Amino acid sequence: MSTDRDSQRSRVYEAESVVRKVFDRADKGARELELFGSTITLPVERKFASVDSVQDYADRVLALNWVRERWPGAAVPVTVRARAGAAAAHYESGAATIAVPLHTRGTAWALRELVVLHELAHHLEPDGAALAPHGPEFVDRYLVLVDEIIGGEAAFVLRTTMLENGVRIA
Repeated sequence: MSTDRDSQRSRVYEAESVVRKVFDRADKGARELELFGSTITLPVERKFASVDSVQDYADRVLALNWVRERWPGAAVPVTVRARAGAAAAHYESGAATIAVPLHTRGTAWALRELVVLHELAHHLEPDGAALAPHGPEFVDRYLVLVDEIIGGEAAFVLRTTMLENGVRIA
């Protein structure tokens, strides 16, 4: 990843936090919501039970034909490992590794599709690109993954929430 200033990182994380809460409520039965005048039924977001299940999911996403055609970095395998602490998941570009916190204090907030797609969007950054880690190009990759894999409704909720938080999108 680039060492460029990551000026919108906190805005991206704030928007994602809101969207994760929306999906958590949907899991409890509130699948339908109104957003900017549109009534949407949220799709189901996959949850994972282990590092192995996250690894399998990441491998399957990177093997998708359209992902490989759009982003050459999909040909580079990614490794998933457990991360100590519960604060954040992260991507290690030099090692092509996604680190996810496991079950901590009764929660497994990072073992979910939105978080894994976020980290895969980092993995798919073009080689040699001097881009901010959470810049407009990253956000665009992330939204395309969410749109195509979870669904257009999920991408709409994520995109509008990001725009409301001042996130720039390529």
